[in-house]
Amino acid sequence: MGKKRNKPMERVCDGCTACCDGWVRITIDGQEAWPGHPCPHSTGSGCAIYENRPDDPCRQFWCGWMLPNSPLPDWIKPDEAKVMVLFAKLTWQSLPVDVALPVGKRIPPRALNWLKAFAEREMRPLIWAECIEENGELQKEQLLYAWGPPAFQQAVQQWQAEGRKLW
Repeated sequence: MGKKRNKPMERVCDGCTACCDGWVRITIDGQEAWPGHPCPHSTGSGCAIYENRPDDPCRQFWCGWMLPNSPLPDWIKPDEAKVMVLFAKLTWQSLPVDVALPVGKRIPPRALNWLKAFAEREMRPLIWAECIEENGELQKEQLLYAWGPPAFQQAVQQWQAEGRKLW
């Protein structure tokens, strides 16, 4: 008899609503969500229209922590580690580029250091964001940083200058 394979445990949101809370800038039914301004359908503990949520962006959205066989450790669940990872949102020189968004003003050092080490080990350049706060309110625009070779960092600066959407 062959070796029994362990099926990876399926992760569940289980109270995490980071994607609905505006940490990912999205537009739903013509209404924008951004840090400090959650989706208009968010109840704070889930989605009021979950069964009828739109295909774009809701049903098409994949939190990196929730992906089957995600390389992210359990502790990087967005509501706990305060970071949401979006895998392979772009490519640069045929390499997948991952994006990390803070669930809060900025990504905590433990999570950011883990993501940087993962990016280096897996040769996956990383873009991460930090929220801008003015008069106690988080703004739509965020500061962006790039982790990877100097040429990648320059490319990200150029993409920003061109107004290219990075996720």
